[in-house]
Amino acid sequence: MVAQDSKNKLETVEPVGDRVLIRKDEDKKKTKGGIELPDSVEIPVLTGRIVAISAQVENDDDFPIRQYDRILFNPKHAIPVDFEADNQLFVVPVEDVVAVFRKAK
Repeated sequence: MVAQDSKNKLETVEPVGDRVLIRKDEDKKKTKGGIELPDSVEIPVLTGRIVAISAQVENDDDFPIRQYDRILFNPKHAIPVDFEADNQLFVVPVEDVVAVFRKAK
């Protein structure tokens, strides 16, 4: 993930070890039935997209995940990254990635 600071330097976030960087999907403000929820109530979402993968995970055949995969993850060990105000970025241990969404071939 790349961003520019006030001095126009590029800053990147690269996970290390057995970790991935994900952009969490937004929490839901509407039920499946179409009911709008008040601002104080949200349905938590545990899905997101992989933004970056550590070199260790990328080279490990036991983890068949790739950049931009949509995943389901356990948020217990997710570490929030204060990188951009409008993004919900988290560094997540690869063991907490519990499923990858794939399109049927």
